[in-house]
Amino acid sequence: MKRAIVLGVVALMGVAGVAGARSQASPSPAEIVAARQASFNLSAVAFGSIKAQLDAGAPAQGVGFAASGLNRWATALPTMFPAGTGSDSLPGATKARAEIWSDRAGFEARAAAYAAATADLQAKVAANDTAGALAAWTTVRGTCGSCHDAYRE
Repeated sequence: MKRAIVLGVVALMGVAGVAGARSQASPSPAEIVAARQASFNLSAVAFGSIKAQLDAGAPAQGVGFAASGLNRWATALPTMFPAGTGSDSLPGATKARAEIWSDRAGFEARAAAYAAATADLQAKVAANDTAGALAAWTTVRGTCGSCHDAYRE
C-alpha cells in the first residue's frame, strides 16, 4: 500500500512537471496578436466606461478599477509587439503597421506618453477629482489616438 502511494505521488509529480513545462512555453505569434487584440478591446471598454460614468456625474473614485486596468494595459503595451507579430509575419491577422518595429523608439515614446497619461488619470481618480479625471481622460484619448494614427492601419 505504501509503495502504491509513493508511486502515485511520483506519477502526479511527473504529470505536474509536464503541465508546468507546457505552461512555461512561449506563446506563438498568433496567440500574442490575439491577446493584444483582446486587450485593446477591453481597454476600449474601460475607456468608454470611464467617460460615460464621469459624464453621468458618478464620483471619480467609482471608476478606479477601470482606470487602474487602463494604466496596467498602457504599461504593458510595448511588450505586446515583439518581433514576428506584424503583418509581414501574419498577413491579415493584425492592423499594426511595420513602423512599430522599424521606428521602435518612436513607438515606445508614444506608448510611454500613453502610460504617463493613464497614470495621471488613475491619480486623479484616486483623489476623487472628477474635473481633473475628465481632463486627464481627454489627454489619454489624445495619446492613445496619436499612437493609432502613427502605427495602426
